[in-house]
Amino acid sequence: MALSSARKAAMAAVAVAALGGVSFFGASASEAAPGPAGHASSTPAPAPASTVVERSVSARRQAPQVVTRVIGKGRVDGHRWSVALEFHRTLPKGYTLPTLPDGASAPGTSLLCQRMYIGGVRVDHQGGPWSDCQPVTGTNDPAPAGEMGLWGLHDKGLDGTRLMVANPEPDVAYGLITLTNGHQIKAETVTVPGTTYRAWAAPIPDGRTIAAVDQYDSRHHQLTHDTNWH
Repeated sequence: MALSSARKAAMAAVAVAALGGVSFFGASASEAAPGPAGHASSTPAPAPASTVVERSVSARRQAPQVVTRVIGKGRVDGHRWSVALEFHRTLPKGYTLPTLPDGASAPGTSLLCQRMYIGGVRVDHQGGPWSDCQPVTGTNDPAPAGEMGLWGLHDKGLDGTRLMVANPEPDVAYGLITLTNGHQIKAETVTVPGTTYRAWAAPIPDGRTIAAVDQYDSRHHQLTHDTNWH
């Protein structure tokens, strides 16, 4: 379950709603071919074009179809918590694109899922395997950037143990959550390998209230300041 920013509301209008919550919501290398036999060569001969093409095709075939990156994990209120981004290079079997108000399917060739667990239970699991997933186009769709949400297992993330998860803009290096008791929680931005999809995540203990959420770049310059999370 989640309490999310206004930006996510537009997405919720076309996405399949999770029963348990409301969403806010490779490197390449080439080897040089040896010079002709019997002749010393200080400059290796380039590989034939056909070989380069074959290597390129092989690299694409070997690219993993699903890439998962843990964004954050730990313990809070005596429970283990974790957040991971799960990128599906192609739309997985069994997943159906959401329908837009005009009846057309939402755009997307890939799928980005946000997997959040508290005490071994996946947040929004009641909504099925694709809850908290959104369609994206390829590995660098800018659509998810700028989203932020507060998630929990009940009462739409308003109380109990909760998780703050942000999908920040590219220049955000970390988020800093300040609670009303003065305690601060810092979370580093983590990127899914081979993509531009990134997130930071932090736990909010039961009974605690958020005073402010700030985001900073790598030089510790404040980029955003939000006091609307309670």
